Amino acid sequence: MPLSEPASRELLHTRAIEMRGYIRDDGLWDIEGHLTDNKSYGYDGGFRGWVEPETPVHDMWIRLTVDDGLVIQACEAATDLHPYAVCPDITPSFAALAGIRIGVGWMREVRQRVGGRKGCTHLVEMLAQLGTVAFQTHVAKSRVKGRRKPDPDKPRRKPLVVDTCHAMASDGPVVRERFPEFYTGA
Repeated sequence: MPLSEPASRELLHTRAIEMRGYIRDDGLWDIEGHLTDNKSYGYDGGFRGWVEPETPVHDMWIRLTVDDGLVIQACEAATDLHPYAVCPDITPSFAALAGIRIGVGWMREVRQRVGGRKGCTHLVEMLAQLGTVAFQTHVAKSRVKGRRKPDPDKPRRKPLVVDTCHAMASDGPVVRERFPEFYTGA
């Protein structure tokens, strides 16, 4: 375990999130997330009745379909298990994300369209991580068999990852090695 030895404790809650990126046969990309929340104890689940231990409180899905420019072409959400009967009513609202480009400021636009009472906290939280999965999947396009290779004579744009974290600092060793034309160090 990479963390220090914990104090004596009892597990009460587990959140599991799995995210995957796919290239589609039509050239678009599907970026999917699945979230489950489980309690280690049983409880009265209101409209659901008694909820047994390890039965998900939340079982939620979201799919972004994006083009090569990371513009959302479609968004679909589903809530299979939920704590309140009205929870699934909001999932069609996520279709409003079509047209947003995943990049700088995109989560601000997400919150304007489906934040707060216009959406679901858990699905919106997943979208921030799905943005990263979209980038990671999109990076693979030049490595996927049969995909077009970049033109070495075409000037490159500054990679979106530059200055997004400590490792990708424009004045750091990773950018100096991987993206020397965008290196800003001494």
